[in-house]
Amino acid sequence: MQNLKNKVAFVTGGSRGIGQEIVRKFVSEGVNVAFTYASSEETANLLASELSNEEIKVLPIKADSSNAESILNAVEQAHRELGNFDILVNNAGLGGGATLYEVSLDDFDRLVAVNIRGVFVVTQAVAALMNDEGRIITIGSTAAERAMFPGTAVYGMTKAAVAGFTRGVARDLAARKITVNTVQPGPIDTEMNPADSQFADFLRSFIALGSYGTKSDVAELAAFLASPQAKFITGTSINVDGGLVS
Repeated sequence: MQNLKNKVAFVTGGSRGIGQEIVRKFVSEGVNVAFTYASSEETANLLASELSNEEIKVLPIKADSSNAESILNAVEQAHRELGNFDILVNNAGLGGGATLYEVSLDDFDRLVAVNIRGVFVVTQAVAALMNDEGRIITIGSTAAERAMFPGTAVYGMTKAAVAGFTRGVARDLAARKITVNTVQPGPIDTEMNPADSQFADFLRSFIALGSYGTKSDVAELAAFLASPQAKFITGTSINVDGGLVS
């Protein structure tokens, strides 16, 4: 997909996990990338140093997705240094596992602030600085559609919200030929959800393919949705879950 060469992407939460893999994939396709990180400054700077070269710029920016001023400043900095955006990936997000009687209002507010409000703030800001025929991709979760065990109510609510947001924004931006989609990973092997944990054995029993997915599985789909080949895909949520409870 060398047709992504010289595009400009803004990726939230890009210093580790799925976000880092998306940054790596975009850079391999010739994309200039600005990515945010919340706390992993050394990791973020090392990633940018590793991936940057004479032709491609990778810009790490510290930003808290729960803080509107912080994320708006990051968007402004990225635009100032890289120019108009072609791609936005809303990857930053919080997980959480607490049942209805256990979840606190502080936990609820934090999840909503990052997973819903943060997605709205950055999408609104980047869309205003995006070239026509751009791409907006939000990393959601299959928890938006399935509650497989107790403790997922609030997290699942936030992911269902961004799926609904995607459908509406796809309509709002259709006149500019900007596509808007959600990628919904199921069990993916990451540092926070390793495929060799005891909990993973339980989850594997629900996956048709019988194994966890990889970060690359998600990044490859994000890159495809960012490409011209995906110009007729918008307003939808695509699961990457190995046939979870299919």
